[in-house]
Amino acid sequence: MLGNFVTGVSVLAPAAMLTQLSDGLGVTIREASLLVTFGAMVLCIGSPLTAWLTSRFDRRFLLAATLMFMSAAHLASALAPNYVSLLIFRLVMLAVGALFTPQAAGTASMIVPPEKRGSTLSYVFLGWSLAAALGLPVITYVASHTDWRAAYGGIAVIALISSLLVAWRLPVGLAGVPVDIKTWTALGRSPLVVVLLLITTCQMAGQFVVFTFAAPLMARLTKAGPETIALVFLTWGAMGFIGNMLASRIVDSWGAWRSSLLFTSSLLTGVIGWAIGSEAIPAIFVAIAFWGFGFAATNSMQQVRLVAAAPPLASASVSLNTSVLYIGQGIGSAIGGSLYVRDAFVAMNYAAIAFVVVALMLIVLTKPRAGAN
Repeated sequence: MLGNFVTGVSVLAPAAMLTQLSDGLGVTIREASLLVTFGAMVLCIGSPLTAWLTSRFDRRFLLAATLMFMSAAHLASALAPNYVSLLIFRLVMLAVGALFTPQAAGTASMIVPPEKRGSTLSYVFLGWSLAAALGLPVITYVASHTDWRAAYGGIAVIALISSLLVAWRLPVGLAGVPVDIKTWTALGRSPLVVVLLLITTCQMAGQFVVFTFAAPLMARLTKAGPETIALVFLTWGAMGFIGNMLASRIVDSWGAWRSSLLFTSSLLTGVIGWAIGSEAIPAIFVAIAFWGFGFAATNSMQQVRLVAAAPPLASASVSLNTSVLYIGQGIGSAIGGSLYVRDAFVAMNYAAIAFVVVALMLIVLTKPRAGAN
């Protein structure tokens, strides 16, 4: 869970300090947002590739070494002399860090009984909720009151601590099913797996059309200062934590499909609320609460559904889900960036809503047969 916190903060950090990165590096907001877009491209390739290359590795060594490398990369980022070097450090870091979340999910599924798998995976993915609940507002606050370098330095320290804890506590000798071309073929032949991956893509694309630019949008549309923006991120993340906690409690009894339907509906409510009230801070807080409640839980439910669809191939299926998650981030941030520079803020909202509506419709269409979880 702590490793997922580090991974989540690493992926989301630029969005929390986009203005500070733009000012500090002497680049435009659009150019700073490419840290998110290009990072997502690397992640979407790196996740399945590293799952294949490392499938035979001992999980304790693999996960601890990944976090140690991420710590070193964040330290290098804190010392980066210019935008290009920061971008290179980020892309290299994410190419390695891409393996953590799917391999952590596969590892968690090995060390608990099948009947506890759903709640355990939801718990492990609470790290992403905590990254949003605590990481983003702290990054926004630190970057606005010191600079973006201090934020990267802090992430480096947390990644180092997480690496040491994983090395200390994770059992030795855990290894998943070797991943080869037959594994990917088997997953690709499953209609349910393919549709679930499309759902993840749409969920993330819809959110990142707006979320990547949430801080500068609030500053421009509402004149919100750093403290208010940090509080909005805190609300979003705290509700994400609450949503994921609830998901971990109800998924074993409700089933992943019904849970997914609930949280994606909340996500859609929040995105629509943002579209309606994005020029008023009180309305933004209400919208962001619904949005956050569904943000992390929707992804957790996607992971649970994929693991249930093919338990022996959990690492591979979750790595594919992680890959398309980042494809969704890349698509969303690219669309959002092209609209942001044109001041097409209403169009950004429409695009976000459209993606999430498609995701919700696909969830409805994948309702399991009677008697299936």
